[in-house]
Amino acid sequence: MNSITVTELAARTDVPLIDVRERHEFATGHVPGAVNIPMSEIGDRMAELPTEAFDLICLAGGRSARVGQALEARGYDVTNVDGGTDAWIAEGFAVEVPQA
Repeated sequence: MNSITVTELAARTDVPLIDVRERHEFATGHVPGAVNIPMSEIGDRMAELPTEAFDLICLAGGRSARVGQALEARGYDVTNVDGGTDAWIAEGFAVEVPQA
């Protein structure tokens, strides 16, 4: 499976980003533009996944790598974000927090 750094992710503008963290984690802050499809729900929400290539992110990169391997086995073109949202924040990139 392919992987990219958060710096490479920040430069991407045309690739959908799926955040596989649970809803409560996503609500604390996420990469702007990310769509939340939690790992625990992905099996029931496969129809919502992009048909084109897309990136996967989680907190540190482990869950998204596991999801990516499973999706790749089903024919999806996925790229994992190394270091996840933690690395994104550590690099000082902006996060989006949903309004209550």
